[in-house]
Amino acid sequence: MRGRSAAAGLLAASVLAAGCGAEEFPNDPRPPAPVELSAKVDDRKVTVVPDEVGAGLATFTISNQSRDGVELAFDGPSDIRTDVIPAGGVGAVQFELEPGTYEIEAGVPTIADGAMTVGPERPSASNELLLP
Repeated sequence: MRGRSAAAGLLAASVLAAGCGAEEFPNDPRPPAPVELSAKVDDRKVTVVPDEVGAGLATFTISNQSRDGVELAFDGPSDIRTDVIPAGGVGAVQFELEPGTYEIEAGVPTIADGAMTVGPERPSASNELLLP
């Protein structure tokens, strides 16, 4: 009886030891935390705040305060277009910003383009608490 218990104990210990982690555990840093940006479109121009930011994931909240519906085009290292944002409406778009300069067009000839500069990738979000 003791022999069976000892054998079962050894078998359980070997199974437990074999399942304790991988031999190589990649501990790659997290990507940068997403950044929130705001864009305002009025009857004169497109404004982005902040207009300088590091590369990485970004969420734009766009307020259309003009009299026309607009479809923003982010022309730069990556080309992104929003859906039509009606006059007085709010829209949002999320995309990966790459380093470079972006020109932001509203698609309405009377509204001046905006611009923003994207620098090198932002620091890793590793060791940041309370991130989603």
